[in-house]
Amino acid sequence: MGTVARESKIGNRNIESSPLYNRDLAPADPARRTWSTYNYAALWVSMSVNILTYMLAASLIQGGMDWKQAVLTVFLGNTIVLAPMLLNSHPGAKYGIPFPVLARASFGLLGANVAAVLRALVACGWFGIQSWIGGEAINTLLATLWPAWARNPHGVVICFAVFWTINLIVVLKGIEYIRFLQGISAPILLGVGLLLLAWAYTNAGGFGPMLSARSQFRSTAEFLKFLIPALNGTVGFWATVSLNIPDFTRFARDQRGQVIGQAIALPTTMTLYSFIGVAVTSATVVIYGSAIWDPVQLLSRFHSPIAVIISLLAILLATLNVNIGANVVSPANDFSNLWPKGISFKIGGVITCFMGVAMMPWKLLANHKTFIFGWLGGYAAVLGPVAGIMICDYFLIRRKILSVDSLYLRGSEYEYSAGFNWKAITALVIGTGVALVGLVVPSVRFLYDYSWFVGFAVASLIYLALMPRQN
Repeated sequence: MGTVARESKIGNRNIESSPLYNRDLAPADPARRTWSTYNYAALWVSMSVNILTYMLAASLIQGGMDWKQAVLTVFLGNTIVLAPMLLNSHPGAKYGIPFPVLARASFGLLGANVAAVLRALVACGWFGIQSWIGGEAINTLLATLWPAWARNPHGVVICFAVFWTINLIVVLKGIEYIRFLQGISAPILLGVGLLLLAWAYTNAGGFGPMLSARSQFRSTAEFLKFLIPALNGTVGFWATVSLNIPDFTRFARDQRGQVIGQAIALPTTMTLYSFIGVAVTSATVVIYGSAIWDPVQLLSRFHSPIAVIISLLAILLATLNVNIGANVVSPANDFSNLWPKGISFKIGGVITCFMGVAMMPWKLLANHKTFIFGWLGGYAAVLGPVAGIMICDYFLIRRKILSVDSLYLRGSEYEYSAGFNWKAITALVIGTGVALVGLVVPSVRFLYDYSWFVGFAVASLIYLALMPRQN
């Protein structure tokens, strides 16, 4: 702790007067570094137990996997993404700095905005997706309470606007406004999942029939053709937070606490809640003859209004909490980094809300192919290279040594060329380009199917070759 306090010099006037500094981006001082193992475990439980985790696993069933293949894919993907998550967590916990400030070390004082905006745009897309799910829940709730509402052709759009507005109000009031909900949102949504599991168990005739749906792949080659992009999409699911995890670990008491908390909670919670999504979706094949991967649509088929109302209210509460916690914190900091003296955390949050609509989430959730192959795979091709560059820079180039003051001052060692490290940007462009080649050249489709892995490896190797080592 003494090292961080000595290196950061929060009271230094040069830093506070710098155009690269504001209170939201400043290093966390010892008084704010109170997060323990429990806090990081609770963070991942609250973020993992959400509708999108359910839908991710359920979409694998809709794509043709059996329940064992789907659960194993989710577990493997989350175990893999835990590695870059913990690597990027280290500088946040050591120096108390958020993601966009850390990116200044590798991309340059101004070039960091490239990485930050790319990450922010993905978060905006997720914000829109979560808001659309919340709107669907409100629409189904109204149709249950007032059947005439079901005949409204614009019902979902209206409800989306309502839920989006609720999110905006919370952002304007500050994240503290719903902090007290974090402790109850995950248990509530877990209860909804267990309710659906009990319903599936009863109506499908037990776990035997509900998990009896076989894999729809006729050969190993056909299975691998789906598995590779599915695994890539599963890694991409949390590739976003694996970049901005310093936004959270900057408040850690020590390295050990944040590492243990994340390592325990992320893979296990994602896998357990994914099993619920897999089991229930498998049961819908038995009950309805087709896989229903959207739990809101499934709840709309329930005949008990009370069960529907309670479940949908729980989904709304949990979705609101996850949306603010997982999809506003990072882009708000990222947009603030664009103009620290003019864009506060709150203004950055408002920008996120409007960008979420512009990303057209209804198209991203159109079907499982759009969701896994298009959305998750597409942005993984961009975020993989960013992660590779930042991890390579911190551990291999700088050997975990940063000058915190210099990250906030123009003309420092992180100035590079007028604020941009063109070697990092070159590595980013090449890494992303190689991963995206698979979209246009069928013979190398595997490059896109493994977009996160390919982008990470190519960008980090190029950056390592271009950058001189620090003594």
